[in-house]
Amino acid sequence: MKLIFEKSVQGRRGFRLPASDVNVKAEIPAKYLRVNDAQLPEVSELDAVRHYTHLSQKNFSIDTHFYPLGSCTMKYNPKFTEGLARVSSFMNLHPLLPQLEGGETLTQGALEVLYDLEQLMCAMTGFDAFTLQPLAGAHGELTGIMLMAAYHQSKGNKKKYIIIPDSAHGTNPASAAIAGYETISIPSDKNGNMDLAKLKEAITPEVAGLMMTVPSTLGLFENNIDEIAKLIHGVDGIMYYDGANLNAVLGRCRPGDIGFDVMHINTHKTFTTPHGGGGPGAGPVGVNKKLEKFLPISRVIRRSNGQFALSYDFPDSIGYIAPFYGNFGLLIRAYGYILMLGKQGLIDTTNHAVLNANYMKERLKPYYKLAYERICMHESVFSATLQADRGVHAIDLAKYLIDQGVHPPTVYFPLIVPEAIMIEPTESESKPVMDEFIDFMIQADQLSKDNPAVFKDFPKTMPISRPDEVKAARDIKTSFFHHS
Repeated sequence: MKLIFEKSVQGRRGFRLPASDVNVKAEIPAKYLRVNDAQLPEVSELDAVRHYTHLSQKNFSIDTHFYPLGSCTMKYNPKFTEGLARVSSFMNLHPLLPQLEGGETLTQGALEVLYDLEQLMCAMTGFDAFTLQPLAGAHGELTGIMLMAAYHQSKGNKKKYIIIPDSAHGTNPASAAIAGYETISIPSDKNGNMDLAKLKEAITPEVAGLMMTVPSTLGLFENNIDEIAKLIHGVDGIMYYDGANLNAVLGRCRPGDIGFDVMHINTHKTFTTPHGGGGPGAGPVGVNKKLEKFLPISRVIRRSNGQFALSYDFPDSIGYIAPFYGNFGLLIRAYGYILMLGKQGLIDTTNHAVLNANYMKERLKPYYKLAYERICMHESVFSATLQADRGVHAIDLAKYLIDQGVHPPTVYFPLIVPEAIMIEPTESESKPVMDEFIDFMIQADQLSKDNPAVFKDFPKTMPISRPDEVKAARDIKTSFFHHS
């Protein structure tokens, strides 16, 4: 039913229901009208508050639980960056605010933030230019592939394929396919690197480029990156860097220096912006000189008089990929985080991410099979095949951890590792928190020997224990219920 907004003669504002809903019904097709009144519960305000408060207390969140999800990196959002995004001078801006005399806009501060952030990202990654427009990491991927396509089209190259490792994120082949390319998957070798022999077999003049995550989703740095870049560039291909795991090399290695031509950054994975929940994201894209002219419009420029502006004068641009200029509130958070840490702070962050992951790997490898016996980077991947032989699978271990107050690590990914358990403590976690998790994992291994059958009952502390997760995802049911 419509709510009609009105202003009384006294200047007070309020809402009233229309005297009749005849007109409202006339606007709605008959097949959508309710036949019977909705069966809604009658509860007090206090009951309603308690109901939703109790529900919130059952949620796992980074503020309440350890989150060792692999491949998801920086889960923690510092509270000071949340405050920056709420500064009224930024929060209340609109990109269409009018210009002042002389061409100066009322958004100079915001434009300067965007300009500076682009320069900082160039310095950190070794690229020549950035766009901050993409609204998510996957959106950044698609933008990068579109830049790749524009490059080849401008040169008259007839390209058909993009090469992707078998350990890649699922968004890589999806982005390539959306951009009109076919994908070629290259298997990993016994050390977790891309199989060079298979790669050489796949390279033809029709290869448009290669997408890689370095370090990979196996938590490993690609040892053969120099040779891979040489092979791809040999057929005028473009090297694409998936920046999901940038926090493992930040300040230590710049993608632009090791052969990559374009990359996206997941700001939630490296620069502490909010992650998940279907909310706003940001996936800035950096390029080297040969791709710069294709960047989307508008671009932030600095005029000779020091004023900042949005420029649309780039005839080779791939055009618009987002309204206005990206998710500004998230970019503010990333900018503040980078400025607070500074160069040495960012290097320290990388050091802690790698140290934490290797500490956990060394502590757990006597109990769980390592997928690859190497020094890892930001995360380590185990296989629960030893436990599976006892009847306890990776999903059972995940359910067990829920009862210990820990969000489970990523399981069954990467797909190339059987019974995969991908663990990433990130740079944010303390040693006591990691030690407690390690104890839980050791206890789980022992329990899988002593009483494997008990795992089928976990979790025991949640309102729902072991749902059919495939059916739950496909057959969603919602209902009102009263919390007693």
